[in-house]
Amino acid sequence: QVQLVESGGSSVQTGGSLRLSCVASGYTDGIACIAWFRQAPGKEREGLAGIYKAEGTTYYRDSVKDRFTISQDNAKNTVYLEMSSLKPEDTALYYCAAPRDGRNWACASFVAAEFGQWGQGTQVTVSS
Repeated sequence: QVQLVESGGSSVQTGGSLRLSCVASGYTDGIACIAWFRQAPGKEREGLAGIYKAEGTTYYRDSVKDRFTISQDNAKNTVYLEMSSLKPEDTALYYCAAPRDGRNWACASFVAAEFGQWGQGTQVTVSS
């Protein structure tokens, strides 16, 4: 079993930056990749970025790839999401997630249903 804990969410003004962290614990050897998602009120959960643990390969949603950067520190079992030039439409609850067994491809395609382990989320609010 894997536990994921996000942190770093905050309230910022338009144009600001934040770095979110996702710390994994438990059976971390079983994690091939981690992805970040977000969900705004009344909207579906959407995938933002994914990173593969061994290779460091990254994938991004087109709408955020110029502003968001995913990275990892494997020694700390931590994945980061650095966000810059934040906009009010980035306001959401941000989650990190690990895919279900045999679904490692999901970190490149961001299909939420293929992820079995989720953190509790960290709130990002961007004001104009």
